[in-house]
Amino acid sequence: GTPDHMPQGKEVRAHGVILMVNEFIKIKCPDCSNEQITFKKAATTVTCHVCGSTLVVPKGGNAEIKGEVIEVYN
Repeated sequence: GTPDHMPQGKEVRAHGVILMVNEFIKIKCPDCSNEQITFKKAATTVTCHVCGSTLVVPKGGNAEIKGEVIEVYN
C-alpha cells in the first residue's frame, strides 16, 4: 500500500509502470509567504513547512486550498 503521509492520485498503467495522475500546484502560505509544491487533489491536510499553517484541506475530489496558488504543473 501507500504510506499514510503520501497523497494519492489516480493510477494509470503505462508500459507496465504505474503512474500517479494528479496535478501539482505551488502554494504561497498566507501567513509567512513560504512557497511549496503539493498535489492539487491532496488526500491529507497539507501544512506549511515553515510556520505550520494549514494550506490544503482534503474535500473528496479537489482539495480546499487556503493559500494562494502560484503555479500549476500538469
